[in-house]
Amino acid sequence: MDVDLTSNDGLSLGIPLVVSNMTAISGRRMAETIARRGGIAILPQDIPVDVLARTIKKVKSSPTVFETAVTVSPNDTIATALTLMPKRAHNAVVAVDQDGRPLGIMTKAEAQNVDRFCQVHQVMFPVRTTVSSQTSPQEVFEALEENHEHLAIAIDDDRRLIGVMTKKGALRSTIYRPALDADGRLKVGCAIGISGDVQRRALALLEAGADVIVLDTAHGHQDRMIDALPKALEARDAFELVTEKRVPIVAGNVVTRGAVIDLIEAGADIVKVGIGPGAMCTTRMQTGVGRPQFSAVVECAAAAKDFGKSIWADGGIRYPRDVSLALAAGAGSVMIGSWFAGTHESTGEMLQDSEGRYYKESFGMASKRAVRNRTRGKTAFERARAAIFEEGISSSKMYLDVERPGVEDLVDFITSGVRSSCTYAGASNLRELAEYAVVGAQSPSGYDEGRPLNTSWR
Repeated sequence: MDVDLTSNDGLSLGIPLVVSNMTAISGRRMAETIARRGGIAILPQDIPVDVLARTIKKVKSSPTVFETAVTVSPNDTIATALTLMPKRAHNAVVAVDQDGRPLGIMTKAEAQNVDRFCQVHQVMFPVRTTVSSQTSPQEVFEALEENHEHLAIAIDDDRRLIGVMTKKGALRSTIYRPALDADGRLKVGCAIGISGDVQRRALALLEAGADVIVLDTAHGHQDRMIDALPKALEARDAFELVTEKRVPIVAGNVVTRGAVIDLIEAGADIVKVGIGPGAMCTTRMQTGVGRPQFSAVVECAAAAKDFGKSIWADGGIRYPRDVSLALAAGAGSVMIGSWFAGTHESTGEMLQDSEGRYYKESFGMASKRAVRNRTRGKTAFERARAAIFEEGISSSKMYLDVERPGVEDLVDFITSGVRSSCTYAGASNLRELAEYAVVGAQSPSGYDEGRPLNTSWR
């Protein structure tokens, strides 16, 4: 617990985790939740600016310690409540009156053996543990423990609902430092493409409150990226002149030293590294283009360090070890996509397979499905032409881990691994991890030797 996980990318995030700007993953719920635990989510580029602005506003107005509650009217049906319940890991809804004052709580247990057209007020149980916004997480934990309750309700002076907190949420609030902007609000980033009016879109998102702007394209080392970066910088500088807030510009994706140098010289503060390692990406199999992620991160991080800049390692994260390796290789933060898709907080709809297992659908951002979304404003002919070309999986089932169904559960899993990695290397922070770590090549049999066995080998 003495290990400092503050990111080395200039953002000083409480944890070095960035949620990928994938439509199936990153939205308001994900942005709020990851920011409370110290990371940051990047909202996708394929969303209209006005919608992004509303999303940013909602994230910024969310509680920074307490979790956002799922609310219903007491007259809503149980079916409606059950539909909303999976949107948050605490699996409860709070019935509120017209003024936002909590009246009762409902969980799945109250809905068992009850007609789905019954109303929430018929099955909800009364709120027993209420706290103020100033109540410390430890005090919330102790109150829940004393009352044998699962959920505490935070209210303001007028008894209006602020948020909720579970016992595990209380514990997490004492471990993680929220990612907050200068005004004490949750941080959130936005991605924009390199086509179209980059300067106008960047300025609009900055004015909406975006804390990071990511210029994102599958092939970041191209002339259009080099041309787009100065336009984003002009928007950033104009915004900074009025607000005195300097927002970092991220650009990518690339995998070579030369590409990192070119993007930094064009104005990027952070360079996004990774071509082909993502779970939804078919680029390497279709094109032969790409590079093993660890090799790319080592080379690109060293190049960025020469300029006093940093990189984000984007893709290829399946286990906590992959995050530790990327940080040991010099990454300032690590971007995660598909692993977070199968969580309560991702944007997808919760579905069930024939065996009753819960999952969400994920898809690549260069897949036919994503291209169709991206070109919805074009003519039918233009959309049909674009749909012929795709790189990426259009539909993949990302099952919820029964033990870790929420993104916070995965954050616990990842950060505990990274903390332990640091102690093995004798590092008290991530900068020391990159300095002290000794990395060697490993054969497939050596890797397999390190995998745990769920059953006996005899």
